[in-house]
Amino acid sequence: MNIVNVGYKSTNYFAVGSTGTPLLVDCGWPGTMPLLLANLKRVDIPLSAFQYLLVTHFHPDHAGLAQELKQAGLTLLVCEGQEPFIPQLKQWMKPEMHFHDITLRDNRALPFAESRALLKAIGIDGQVIATPGHSDDSVSLILDSGEAFVGDLASPGAAPDEHAAAVAASWEAIRTAGGRTIYHAHAPLRHI
Repeated sequence: MNIVNVGYKSTNYFAVGSTGTPLLVDCGWPGTMPLLLANLKRVDIPLSAFQYLLVTHFHPDHAGLAQELKQAGLTLLVCEGQEPFIPQLKQWMKPEMHFHDITLRDNRALPFAESRALLKAIGIDGQVIATPGHSDDSVSLILDSGEAFVGDLASPGAAPDEHAAAVAASWEAIRTAGGRTIYHAHAPLRHI
C-alpha cells in the first residue's frame, strides 16, 4: 500500500492506495490549492489520479479545499454524522481566506458499514470508523495492514477532561479495528 504525505503548513494530508487511484485523506486550508498541487507534483501524483476525498473532520485545515477539489473532479465522501458539520465550517472563515462553501448535494454519503466495499473498489483494504473526541464528526481510516489515519484525535491521556472518555473509546475502536501505525495530522508517525 502506497502512503504519501502531501501535506504542508504543519498539517499532514495523505495519498493512500495504488498509484492509479489513490484516496486523498484530508486537504488543505482554503486558498492553498497551489501548495497542494505543488506537493502533488513533487511526488509525481497528478490531481486527476484521485477519485475520492475523505475528510477526517470538518475543520479549516482538513476541509478548507474540499469544494475546490470537488470542482476539480474529486468526490467528497461524507461519513455518517458528518453532514451537519459541513455548513458550520464557514463560521471560522474570514473573507481573505477565499473559502468556497461546500455544497451538500453532490457528495457521496458513506455509511460506515459500506466503507469497506467502497475502499475495496479503489484497491484499498480497510474501513472507515467513527472516532469522536477531537470533534464529534471525526472519523479514521484503518487499513487492514495496520495503518490508521486519525486526523486530530488526541493521544490517549492527552485529551481535555471533557473529551477524555470519547478519546479513550476512539483509541480502543482503532486498536480493535487493527490500527497499529498511527498517521496523525500534526504529529510524526507513531506505533501503538
